Amino acid sequence: MNRIPLARPDLSGNEEAYVMDAVRSSWISSSGAYIGRFEREFAAFCGVSRAVAVCNGTAALHLALLGLRLEPGDEVIVPSLTYIATANAVRYCGAEPVFVDVEPSTWCIDPLAIQAAVGPRTRGIVTVDLYGHPADADAVNAIAREHGLWVVEDAAEAHGARYKGRPAGSLAEVATFSFYGNKVMTSGEGGALTTNDPELEQRIRLLRGQGMDPERRYYFPITGYNYRITNIAAALLCAQMERREDILARRRDIFARYREGLKDVRGIGLQPAAPWAQTSPWLFCVTVDAKAYGESRDALCARLEAAGVETRPFFIPLHTLPPFAAQSRTRGGSLAVTESLAASGINLPTFNQLEPSEIDRVCGLIRQD
Repeated sequence: MNRIPLARPDLSGNEEAYVMDAVRSSWISSSGAYIGRFEREFAAFCGVSRAVAVCNGTAALHLALLGLRLEPGDEVIVPSLTYIATANAVRYCGAEPVFVDVEPSTWCIDPLAIQAAVGPRTRGIVTVDLYGHPADADAVNAIAREHGLWVVEDAAEAHGARYKGRPAGSLAEVATFSFYGNKVMTSGEGGALTTNDPELEQRIRLLRGQGMDPERRYYFPITGYNYRITNIAAALLCAQMERREDILARRRDIFARYREGLKDVRGIGLQPAAPWAQTSPWLFCVTVDAKAYGESRDALCARLEAAGVETRPFFIPLHTLPPFAAQSRTRGGSLAVTESLAASGINLPTFNQLEPSEIDRVCGLIRQD
């Protein structure tokens, strides 16, 4: 049988035509019509007034923190169950991430854990819309207001998600996105920031372009970064945006078929969704209770791999990884929900070209038909 990969980009629209148009125009670097077009369309998609396109999602996080004036010695509260870029960006600023646990009902940052982690050096909070599920923005923002903190929404995995009807990307002072090759919408590499704050937008744009004054060429009032996106990558994203509703609808159909195929499997848990959340259908997630299922998570992954099905485990808790473990240990405490999910979770193949028969094949292997 054919191998089923974890992810595959859907480039079946105007992607090739728009890329060739950018090439023929000779605008292939960090200027060109597709960049502005994408920024306008993506801002509208996220329900905000401003978007800034950048070279990748990690750069977006770094720019968000720099734009909010995070400084060496500061602390930022982040969930431990996330991709390492969330914490790396804090370190890029010379600040320190303070890791907290997630809620079992959302797999996102636990507001009660945030409240307990606020200290004299805390400057902000980064929420992560993990595996497409938005964090509890109202609860987090209320804590932030109480303590005079800012919030960054890491929405890298949450294209099209909604929180109480509000789009991901509009739930904090600034939000960040990734358009890596496995994301719902992709340009291979790419990222964006979204905000309603015009001053923050202008500072981010200044930082993105090496710090060059937009009114005085080759004059640099600050130290900046080369985090610009190319017109070619933006051309790909414009084509993806044209089909965004179709892309999301197709992936939601895939999620529905997985749920139907796995709903009654003893020991297999499905990703929860809060009643106020509309999740983004990024990667379909399950957890494995080894005792109830009769097989460990890792054994199931190995069996699926042997059958030609690619999977991937959940993120390793950041507080246990070498760059952060020593500092994390000094704070004490355990992150029980994070550690349990990280030890039991699997991402299953999710991409637009995935056939119903292939979903059924994956489900059958998990059911051990």
